[in-house]
Amino acid sequence: MLSRYSPDLLIFDCDGVLVDSEMIASENLAAHLRDHGVDISAMQCRNRFTGYSLDRMMAELIDDGARLPDDFLATLRQRDIIAFARNLKPLPGIISFLKESTVPRCVASSGITEKIRTNLHTTGLLGFFERAIFSADMVANAKPAPDLFLLAARDMGADPERCLVIEDSALGVAAAISAGMRVFGFSGGSHCGPGYPEMLQDAGASAVFADMADLTELIEAAY
Repeated sequence: MLSRYSPDLLIFDCDGVLVDSEMIASENLAAHLRDHGVDISAMQCRNRFTGYSLDRMMAELIDDGARLPDDFLATLRQRDIIAFARNLKPLPGIISFLKESTVPRCVASSGITEKIRTNLHTTGLLGFFERAIFSADMVANAKPAPDLFLLAARDMGADPERCLVIEDSALGVAAAISAGMRVFGFSGGSHCGPGYPEMLQDAGASAVFADMADLTELIEAAY
């Protein structure tokens, strides 16, 4: 159990932190793009788009010259729903942590609200965050802007300086730092390959860890 010096609020990213979704999503995105003439691999999608909002991803693809139909995102979401229902799992250790921790918590993700809720429900995590879900469609500017994290802190009644963010992407780390929050980088997802911890450190994470079982000890050490 965390000491009385724990943070006022834990803010979790969703994909790649709570649920092990990033490689599933990258594989679906790459396949969907190839169907529309874009030559790209799942690993390239992972390396380039992890932590992106869908709007930012689409803007960059179109800037690169991709010719994508108006229903591209809608059909991509349907592919994701099917794949996630079959294969999506919570990150090992996260359920135990959430059961034991008494610190207020929320989710702040670049995904849309419907997707976040579906993924949390599929993995048995929704009950931990039922009324504390914040998404990119709630703010004008997605990560790496601080807007989403500041919205979460404001709505949860927390001082940004007393918030701790758990992120798996450089964009998310940058957003947390811009919001004036402490941030830990998580490198334990299936999408995190060689050099991933160093990338999160370089982005500014004050600690990087790969096992959710270590999170309580890291928080106690930091506070």
